[in-house]
This record gives sequence, C-alpha cells and structure tokens, in this order.
Amino acid sequence: MCKNLVVFEKMIKPCWKTSVEGDGSRWGGRDGSRQGGDPNGRVDGLMWYKDLGYHLNGEFSMSVIQANGLLEDHSRLESGPLSSLSSGPHGTFIGVYDGHGGPETSRFVNENLFLNLKKFASEHQEISANVIKKAFLETEEQFLTIVKQQWVDKPQIASVGSCCLVGVICNGLLYVANAGDSRVVLGRAEKSVRGATAIQLSTEHNASIESVRDELRSLHPHDSQIVVLKHKVWRVKGLIQVSRSIGDAYLKKAEFNREPLLAKFRLSEPFSKPILSPEPSIFIHKLNPKDQFLIFASDGLWEHLSNQEAVDIVNNCPRSGIAKRLVKAALRVAAKKREMRYTDLKKIDRGVRRHFHDDITVVVVFLDQAVMNRNSSRSCSVSIKGGGGVPTNPVKS
Repeated sequence: MCKNLVVFEKMIKPCWKTSVEGDGSRWGGRDGSRQGGDPNGRVDGLMWYKDLGYHLNGEFSMSVIQANGLLEDHSRLESGPLSSLSSGPHGTFIGVYDGHGGPETSRFVNENLFLNLKKFASEHQEISANVIKKAFLETEEQFLTIVKQQWVDKPQIASVGSCCLVGVICNGLLYVANAGDSRVVLGRAEKSVRGATAIQLSTEHNASIESVRDELRSLHPHDSQIVVLKHKVWRVKGLIQVSRSIGDAYLKKAEFNREPLLAKFRLSEPFSKPILSPEPSIFIHKLNPKDQFLIFASDGLWEHLSNQEAVDIVNNCPRSGIAKRLVKAALRVAAKKREMRYTDLKKIDRGVRRHFHDDITVVVVFLDQAVMNRNSSRSCSVSIKGGGGVPTNPVKS
C-alpha cells in the first residue's frame, strides 16, 4: 500500500504543486512562494515537524524531537540562490547541527554557516569543496571570537560545541561535509535488490571508531592519553567522544583551558596545538537516476536505527510526514531497550527524557529527476529552520 502511494506521488510532484498534504502550505505558481498554511512547521509537545515541502530538486520532510532541557539540535534547509550573485549557483543546502554542552554553538552555526557559504560562493562564483571548507573554518573563527569576548562573564561557553553535517546539491553534484558524528545516508534503487540500498556518504569523527583513534594518535604521537577508554567508552582526553567540531574552545586553545572554566574540563597538562579540529571531511557524489533520497540525521537517530532500517522506512511509506515517522521509529526502539511502552516514554518530560534518548533531528531530501531537469525550478526558493517552533515550556508528548 505504502509503495503504491510513493509511485503515485512521483507522478504529481512539480515544484509549483498547489498544496502539500499534511502541513497545509500552498504554493503560488512558478515562483514557489508559499501562501497561507504553516510554512515554518508545526509543534506537537516536544516534537517539531514539517511533513512535506519542496526544494529545487524535489520534496523534503523534517522533524526534531527534544530530549534535553534546552534543545541542542538545530537544522536548516535552504533552496534557491547559494550566493548573493544573480548569476551565481543555485541549489539546495541542508545543515544538521548537533550541539553538546549547551545550545549556543549549534544555534550560532545554524544562523551563520549558510551565510558564510553564500559569501565564499559569491567570491569564488561557484560551489566547491574549498568553498564549503572555508565556510566551516570562518564559522569556527567567528564563534571562537565570541568565546573570547564572553570569557570573563561566561567562561563555560568555552566547553560548548557542535557537530556539523552539511549537504549541498548543486549542478548535479552532492557535496557532503561533516565534522562530528551526524550522518547522511543515500537510498539508491538497484535492479538486483528489491527496495532501496542504504549507502552511507559521510565520514564520522567519533573516538569509538578505531580509525579515528589512530588518526588522533598519529597527530599527537607524544600524548599517551590522547584517547582514553572511560566507563567502556572511548573519549578524546577522556572528555569528549567526537574529534572534530565547531566550538569546544577548551580543547582548541590553551587560553580557554584554565580557570574560571569548571575543573572537570581543565586538562592537567598544557597543550601547544589544537586537540580537536573544525575541518570537515568532504565527499563529492555525482547524482544519478538511481539515487532516490537522502537521510540527514544527528546521531540520536542512528543510535537506534541502522542505515538500512531507516532507508527501508523511507522507501516503503508515503513521503508526507516521513521524517516524523523515522523519529517515532527511533523512539519506539529506545523505549523497547528500556523495557517500556512508547506511550509511557512520551509522558516523560524534557531533561529527564535525555536518559532515554538524545535530541534527534531528521531531514529527508527526495531527489526527483523530473524536477532536477526542469529549468524553471531554479525560481523555487525555500528557507526553513528545524525545531524553531519548540516552545520554552512544551506540553509533554
């Protein structure tokens, strides 16, 4: 049944489609402008979601579930101009930012990384791996400047950071840039396989991965404690699992690894070079007709669902609300692990909820060849931030 609905949807999904099932948005003609409806998504207790929307290359669905006392996941989808030049590149930008230690870094990255990308894309008049890398590093420098400015009054901001996963679809290419342990998985149709095959496109930077530990040891050959197994979990300097991030100034500049920073973040030995890196791993993939969709998600999803399980859900169910469906699937697994019912898990409030699962962000981006090949689709423009509608004191969900 789900599969038949997906086939039907593929027949009726131009960028100028007049209505969107599930979110009430209306699109007025060729410019892709929204009229009425709820263009910024909806809130249901601790969950924010956008059931279905349109980007230059097809459709998308987004969802966020809050677990922390303050939401630390932030995300953004932009589709249309990727520079400030009228003749510049057009495409779709997806950003998933999984904060740790607080929401400050992920919120800052969500506000600034795309703007920095547009700035460098304008300077170079193109989208490239170099442009994306520059955007990451510029965002890092801007945030570290804020840390320095606030150091005296708010020293703990030096211990706040964010994983950053970015995807850019432009001119038939997909650029994936990742710093941290969020993940993007491609769903590809293969004639030899029924359904869709899951292909991971991002490189992760988590000390639980042996190659990451080897990389850290090679970069810090004289530090026997660069990675430490603590309570059966590998951590960089015994403190943090990810080896790359934006922020985390306390492990990048020694000037921030001292009082008045809390003692639990201060290292006993000084360091002369950064321990963590803001530089992303970048992968470029040429899109082809077999590529059906992309699942961008913070590690909270992948903690409970395998790549193939997530791809199977997207492949076998209707598009509208598919990101929310993935989040709920992960929550059901999280509840089962704790031998409880999903309905009981939903009654647990934010903050306490973090003991059962992490904040989870999911962005599903469908790749529709008919739309990608239509020149008029360049006029479609979209801008949406995930989770922005979650209230300060949400109702339990």
